[in-house]
Amino acid sequence: MTDLAAVLRAHGRRLTPQRRRIVEALTHLGHATPDGVAAQVGADGGPSVPLSTIYRGLEALESLGVVSHTHLDHRAPTYHLTGHADHVHLVCRGCGTIDEVPASAATEFVARISASRGFTADVTHLAVHGWCAGCRP
Repeated sequence: MTDLAAVLRAHGRRLTPQRRRIVEALTHLGHATPDGVAAQVGADGGPSVPLSTIYRGLEALESLGVVSHTHLDHRAPTYHLTGHADHVHLVCRGCGTIDEVPASAATEFVARISASRGFTADVTHLAVHGWCAGCRP
């Protein structure tokens, strides 16, 4: 948390108790929707934190590069600590299971896009939807 406090101070922001609890929740959960973060924060024994504060905290932490989000479905985004953003999400359309593969699994894809379009893709925000081995049609 000391490094987090330094990052926030460097950008003129403070490490509030709410932001600390949000980061602790994401550390514990790995991936979570704002509602999931709120539930974890609510279960940590501290004072109640309104959902609006959770959303503002996630937004502030994301603007500083501490937190990232991915859209795993058409509902709320799923947040995780940026240090955990080294993978591509695999979302099963059958059972809803979410798996991960290293971002390096998309190296050839990224290289092809770069060669053909001059575009450098960031696949750490990517969710690939399909069917797991158990649900494959």
